[in-house]
Amino acid sequence: MRSTAPISVLTIVHKRHHALINLLNGLAKNSILPVEIMIVFINERAYTFRDDEYPFTINTIEMETQGGLNLGEARNMAIKSSSSLFNIFLDVDCIPAQNLIEQYLPYSNKKNVLLSGRVRYLKKGFADKSDWMSQLMNNSRPDPVRKDLDQYSYELFWSLNFGCSKETFNKIGGFDQNYIGYGAEDTDFGFSARKKRIAHITIDALAFHQYHPSYKPPLNHFKSIVINATQFFQKWGVWPMMGWLNKFNESGFIIFENNKIIILREPSKQEIVASLTE
Repeated sequence: MRSTAPISVLTIVHKRHHALINLLNGLAKNSILPVEIMIVFINERAYTFRDDEYPFTINTIEMETQGGLNLGEARNMAIKSSSSLFNIFLDVDCIPAQNLIEQYLPYSNKKNVLLSGRVRYLKKGFADKSDWMSQLMNNSRPDPVRKDLDQYSYELFWSLNFGCSKETFNKIGGFDQNYIGYGAEDTDFGFSARKKRIAHITIDALAFHQYHPSYKPPLNHFKSIVINATQFFQKWGVWPMMGWLNKFNESGFIIFENNKIIILREPSKQEIVASLTE
């Protein structure tokens, strides 16, 4: 009989039904179970689950946002609605390793600590075999940016897999809800944690990011990246996402002028499609 920890897992969803089911099935295999998973559905109806479908409580919330997806608002709502003092945030595309809860548990009573877990990326076709759930490590690769780092800097904080107490989350100030759409809200959260002197500790709690095609650079999020980067610069005095912004600059979409981003033109539909990678 597996034990249940006084921990909630939180995730936010927008049109990711299959990915969410994989997350839930992975969570159900954990060596220690969470008391609940809190799911915030953004601008869509919540999926329904049978009471006996999973060995933990599933609580759902429907949230409507205006002007685009407000990921920060959804995460803030998830932890506000959680029944646990300690919470683990998992991106809906992440499947937790079987010992993920077990890895977080020893830190669940620590104060003023922001915990980052690790992420590996699943390869295309990872779910082709019937026993794929037992082959996650073999069918994945480490995150190329963080693979050689024992501890992640505040600049490299990301929301794919992290945990903290409600008290710490509130001390940080939650996610800034002024970021709409894609980009910068994670780095902003990390910077806020550093400003509030919250320790940032990276642990070996592992999640596997499910494969999906992506845009390199993410021209499909061009406008929100520019808007959010500008807001971040006005708040912190440094530019986030410089890898992407430099690509936009090299492609003639933007220029930097007097600490401002000037949009020369937006990418065409053809250019966006061409940036999609398999």
